[in-house]
Amino acid sequence: MSTLDESYWTNRYHSKSTGWDIGYTGPLGHILNDLEDKNSVILIPGAGNSHEADYALSLGIENIHVLDFSAPPLENLKKRIPKLKLGNIHHADFFQHEGTYDIILEQTFFCALDPELREQYITKIHSLLKPNGILTGVMFDHALDTGPPFGGSLKEYEKLFSPKFDIEIMERCKFSIPARAEKELYVKFRKK
Repeated sequence: MSTLDESYWTNRYHSKSTGWDIGYTGPLGHILNDLEDKNSVILIPGAGNSHEADYALSLGIENIHVLDFSAPPLENLKKRIPKLKLGNIHHADFFQHEGTYDIILEQTFFCALDPELREQYITKIHSLLKPNGILTGVMFDHALDTGPPFGGSLKEYEKLFSPKFDIEIMERCKFSIPARAEKELYVKFRKK
C-alpha cells in the first residue's frame, strides 16, 4: 500500500497507529512563540490533529491553515477547534494544493514522504511560498531507512534545499521532545 495513498493514513488514524501525534504542541510551539508578525499566512502540511493550529490561535495567529490527506483528523479539528475557519482546513493531496503562504511549518510531514518525492516536495513548497517566504520546523537527523518515517541528514538537506532556498538555520534542535532529542534539526529556509 502506498504511503501516498489516503486510505493508508486514514487506516493509521482508525487503528490509532499515530506515533507522530504526541498529543500536544511540540517544537512548532517554540517557533510560533517567536513569530513576530501574527498576521502571517501559515500552512501546516500533513497537519493531522494539529495541536499547533490550536496553539497558534491561542497566540492570536488567525491565518493558520492546516492540510491533510486524511479526513478523520480534520473532522476532529473541526470539532475540537471551532475557532479555526473552515476555509483554512484543507482535505487534499499536498502536491495538488494551491495557495500562497508567508510561512510553511514542517514537522513529521517531510519524513512521512517516500524519499523519492523529496525534490518534488521542495519544488511544491517553493511554489506555495510568497517571495522571501519561509519553510521552518524540524527534520530528522538520523538514518531511518524503512518507513515512514524516513530519516535524513544535514548534508542531504543542504544538497536538496540549497538550490531553491537560502539556509538561514540548520542546527541541532534544542527544543525537541525527549523521545526525539539529539535526532532532529531545527531548520529555517528562505525562498530564493
